Amino acid sequence: MIFRQPFYSPSWGLGSAFEELERMRRRLDEMSGGFGRRPYRVLGAGVFPLINLSEDKDNYYVRAEMPGLKADELSISVTANDLSISGERKIASEGENVRYHRREREAGTFSRVVGLPGEVDADKVEANHVNGILTVVIPKAETAKPKQITVH
Repeated sequence: MIFRQPFYSPSWGLGSAFEELERMRRRLDEMSGGFGRRPYRVLGAGVFPLINLSEDKDNYYVRAEMPGLKADELSISVTANDLSISGERKIASEGENVRYHRREREAGTFSRVVGLPGEVDADKVEANHVNGILTVVIPKAETAKPKQITVH
């Protein structure tokens, strides 16, 4: 007798939660027509650009890895509590008769929106791009800064 499980039931163990998320992502790609878009699967491509978001009492700091990009190839905008970074990453062609053994670097346009934890003063935002690292200093709005209250 062959027993077939009618529904998928995950086994929850170490690492299986990530396997379950990957299985669900693949299934959503298949349902949305994303299946077969690329002739191969790029493992570990992730989100570009990778960022760190930190804060002190006056500012939020966003640091993003932007290797191979120039400052004039980036577009940065800030709203009340969102930062948007977009641009185009170009990778030089290596020729027509080149056979790849591994291809993990992707080219193309990108856009990333980062939600900020509080309101910001969009008029005073500064950005620097040095050695492939984009640093954006975003001052907090006066209403978002902590206020010291005196107890009487």
